[in-house]
Amino acid sequence: MSTSKSAAPRSSVPIGRAGPVALVRRIATNLLRFLVVLTHSPRARPPRWKSGALTAIAAAVAVIVASMFFLDTAASAWARHLPHGLVDFADQITNFGLGGKFLYPLGFILLCLAAIITPSLPRRTQGTLAALAARFGFLFVAIGLPGLFTTTIKRLIGRARPYVGVQDDPFAYMPFIWRPEYASMPSGHATTATAAAIAIGAIWPRARAVMWLYALIIMLTRVVINVHHPSDVIAGALVGVIGALLVRRWFAARRLVFSPEYLRVYPWPSFERLRTALRDVVSGPQRTNDQFL
Repeated sequence: MSTSKSAAPRSSVPIGRAGPVALVRRIATNLLRFLVVLTHSPRARPPRWKSGALTAIAAAVAVIVASMFFLDTAASAWARHLPHGLVDFADQITNFGLGGKFLYPLGFILLCLAAIITPSLPRRTQGTLAALAARFGFLFVAIGLPGLFTTTIKRLIGRARPYVGVQDDPFAYMPFIWRPEYASMPSGHATTATAAAIAIGAIWPRARAVMWLYALIIMLTRVVINVHHPSDVIAGALVGVIGALLVRRWFAARRLVFSPEYLRVYPWPSFERLRTALRDVVSGPQRTNDQFL
């Protein structure tokens, strides 16, 4: 009896032609696998924190406290008298410190990778796509997790923003109130900007200078538009730096993206491997008996 075309192995169907149910199932399965890999037990021990790390953190906390006493009120008064044109310009620039500016594109890339990774692709291509998923996954977690922490803790602290009241009071607090005007410390924009500077700089070292310039500009705009005190942005920067560094160590301990010995990023897949992977994805899976995820 002859075999009809409909009897061809399911995995021979190009990835782009998979039905919506199969596609959603594949995305969900791959995302779950990404999470499982992240929660595996450590495979190595990253190096100890440098001896000056705790000193630097303590110094940053001291600067935050000193700013509350000697700088915050003066900075708020300075911001209130800035030209409206400058404030409006800063208000436009500060939006680039929103977490969504990074998390939405990164999340979209991860969804796309989860949609195309299937065991019916050549193993070399699967490895290339998995390496990309690990890198973009690191960026997503390293930027998103510190931001999530800040979003929660700032509402529990309940510090009043500089514009609350006729005269700025840097010691006005209403803990656990969960209102935007009492969510000043730490700055979420500063957390996102510095976490992005650390994370992107870790993946692309040549971008560090540009990313830190970006972070400093975002932090300055928060003071210029008078929605944060200087101590708020310093505290947000501290959370962003520590959070991103902890995420990098978490990935390195599982030999993902970074070397656990030196915390250096592993080499990216070569251009030739990326081109081969793209060709395999576009041309569709090989004719094997493997099933879609």
